Amino acid sequence: MPDTPQQTADKALAYFHQGYNCAQSVFAACAAEVGLSEQQALRLAAGFGAGVGRMRGMCGAFSGLTLVAGHCKGNLTGNPEDKEVVFALVRELAAAFTAEFGTLTCRELLHLDATVQEGARPGERTKAYYDSRPCERCVAFCAAQAANLLHP
Repeated sequence: MPDTPQQTADKALAYFHQGYNCAQSVFAACAAEVGLSEQQALRLAAGFGAGVGRMRGMCGAFSGLTLVAGHCKGNLTGNPEDKEVVFALVRELAAAFTAEFGTLTCRELLHLDATVQEGARPGERTKAYYDSRPCERCVAFCAAQAANLLHP
């Protein structure tokens, strides 16, 4: 029996609390459902965390969800109509995410000044880290959305 959206969200949060990035957490929670091993999912999503490579662009949790959307509705031809299907789905998911969180941008979700430049090294995961950011909520939301895509 497939996981419920809450079970998928709980799995994703467990990955996140182990130190995996937001994209890895969402995608790995769906690994078996998309036909990948945990290790494959973790590797494929690794570069998407923290707004892609910790550059604070598009939310990593949303990137993980986008990978699941591609699995569900991705095009296997170069036909524009086939591409439109996945693009429409991702836009719908983006609208839901933005309605919930106000933006798709990691930097804005974290309220980071545009002039602040961070290095590639992630911050230490502490209680203050988790308390100061919406990442857990974003991971849980995107994982639940992914479960809904996989089992409509």
